[in-house]
Amino acid sequence: MYRNLGNLALNVPEHWHYVSFGLSDLYGDNRVHEFTGTDGPSGFGFELTFRLKRETGESAPPTWPAELMQGLARYVFQSENTFCSGDHVSWHSPLDNSESRIQHMLLTEDPQMQPVQTPFGVVTFLQIVGVCTEELHAAQQWNGQGILELLRTVPVAGGPWLITDMRRGETIFEIDPHLQERVDKGIETDGSNLSGVSAKCAWDDLSRPPEDDEDSRSICIGTQPRRLSGKDTEQIRETLRRGLEINSKPVLPPINAQRQNGLNLDRAPSRKDSLESESSAAIIPHELIRTRQLESVHLKFNQESGALIPLCLRGRLLHGRHFTYKSITGDTAITFVSTGVEGAFATEEHPYAAHGPWLQILLTEEFVERMLEDLEDLNSPEEFKLPKEYSWPEKKLKVSILPDAVFDNPLH
Repeated sequence: MYRNLGNLALNVPEHWHYVSFGLSDLYGDNRVHEFTGTDGPSGFGFELTFRLKRETGESAPPTWPAELMQGLARYVFQSENTFCSGDHVSWHSPLDNSESRIQHMLLTEDPQMQPVQTPFGVVTFLQIVGVCTEELHAAQQWNGQGILELLRTVPVAGGPWLITDMRRGETIFEIDPHLQERVDKGIETDGSNLSGVSAKCAWDDLSRPPEDDEDSRSICIGTQPRRLSGKDTEQIRETLRRGLEINSKPVLPPINAQRQNGLNLDRAPSRKDSLESESSAAIIPHELIRTRQLESVHLKFNQESGALIPLCLRGRLLHGRHFTYKSITGDTAITFVSTGVEGAFATEEHPYAAHGPWLQILLTEEFVERMLEDLEDLNSPEEFKLPKEYSWPEKKLKVSILPDAVFDNPLH
């Protein structure tokens, strides 16, 4: 924890600067992290930083940011998921446990701390930026980097060094209503950079009776669920990685895509590491899992995940891209693909296809437009009661928005 005097010339106020250590490799002896060489990432390849506005008369830095950073670091160590610049963290609670509107986080490069080449690899510094719920939603619907740039233009909301002020009572859109127009234009022009999320979700194959043991509805979960193979897991990870490369044609990698070793430090910001199966060793051999075409499917989401469906449809599929939900409670994955995505195993002739517990759904532009109309109330989830069901009988597709407890119960 450091006291930073800021920069008056740049209109940067005095603040507290927090820097983590331990996510990168401090020893190089495989004690905590596997040493992969000096050219690769050191440990997880990054450390976290945070800048908190110093209040008048404050002589010592508050300790809650350290606890917040420890919580994020614990998640990284336990899940082995990494963060990238432009990522967002949905926290759903004031970061300092107060009544503040700052309840979520975006991540970006620290403005002062440049990447460092150490004897144990390269370390970058990712700064946590506290944001309001409305700003988080804008980042999801458009992209994190775009919202970070807007925050930099508003001194009280972060300014050039993106300093978090927990006493900020207005969003950037309330401070400057014209910023919402920039976001709306960005969504219309660029679509969304969010190509997937970890979520509470599940799916049923309604094509076969429930008692059919070969039916992938068994993943929803009567006994032991099927697990994503290592190659399936890597394909989904590649799906999310490539989904962020806006200037290239969206492509789903072939199922036999080989896993890349190490971390590509030049990659586009991605959620690629959020889909690693914790039990990839206990899997059905990949070559024994066949891709099956399904006649009818039932998708299930909790309220938070369901609220992202319009984003998936408008911000991704209408721009010729794809979007993946990866279950946080199991190996289930649901990928929506548009007709412009190459390499998908769902096709216009067979729009519902499953490979083990991974379901792909191909939606035409015409059907996406209709779904957006029918799902309009998902934009105001506080106005409807759970459970909520949507159905398109002629498409043999059903979507249910269910309480969290359904997904917490393994017998749902």
